[in-house]
Amino acid sequence: MKNDSENNTSNTSVSVLMINGQGIMITVGGRDYFLSYNRIPWMREASIKDVLNVQMCGDEAIEWPALDVDLEIESLRHPERYPLLIKRNPTEFVNA
Repeated sequence: MKNDSENNTSNTSVSVLMINGQGIMITVGGRDYFLSYNRIPWMREASIKDVLNVQMCGDEAIEWPALDVDLEIESLRHPERYPLLIKRNPTEFVNA
């Protein structure tokens, strides 16, 4: 039978360390990540209560249930591999 250190249970935890005007600092499995609002704009207007309510979603993702947001941990490690794509309605007209 494995003990907690052998199971490495600290690698399955997530928590918010800081929220400021530029983004959110989280720790996942002992590693810290800064989530800029430039990369996650849908979190900018979220309540503090909802941002603090983050949890693991399996072994490879985290989620904010109240916000219906989930992120793969791999996208935190390598954001350059996961470009932010915004799809717009083809009939939408934007004034310049």
